[in-house]
Amino acid sequence: MAQNMITTFCLQRTELEESLDKILLPPTDPNAEVQEIPGFKLVYVDGACPRNYRVYKADSMIGVIFQHITHWSNAVDQIRYAEPVDAAVRLDEFMKVARVSTTATEKPPTEEELLDKEFDALTSDEWERLKRYVPETRNLVAV
Repeated sequence: MAQNMITTFCLQRTELEESLDKILLPPTDPNAEVQEIPGFKLVYVDGACPRNYRVYKADSMIGVIFQHITHWSNAVDQIRYAEPVDAAVRLDEFMKVARVSTTATEKPPTEEELLDKEFDALTSDEWERLKRYVPETRNLVAV
């Protein structure tokens, strides 16, 4: 009985690895199920209803969209789209805005900027930065 359990586990693991290989096929793989729509490539991942597709723009994956029986949707909004290109375009627009927002906020505030924040708005990491901060004193003048 124990031998049978090990064999079953090994088979399940092999099947899982094979299915993961199929899911992760790039759009250039001859075995990938690819749909080309204006400006995008959709690569089938898995699922029956909804069918899941990775969306590629040029050579970069931008996200996932889903094909339902009556409509398409994407992973960022609750809108039902009649065409896959509409779901892909909205996903792409969202990702562009998200990248701009991330890039704009990526640079942490300086210690001087942190000193201007309300104390209860500071995170624990910001408090730690301020504890270690030593302001330059050469421009200070005694009155």
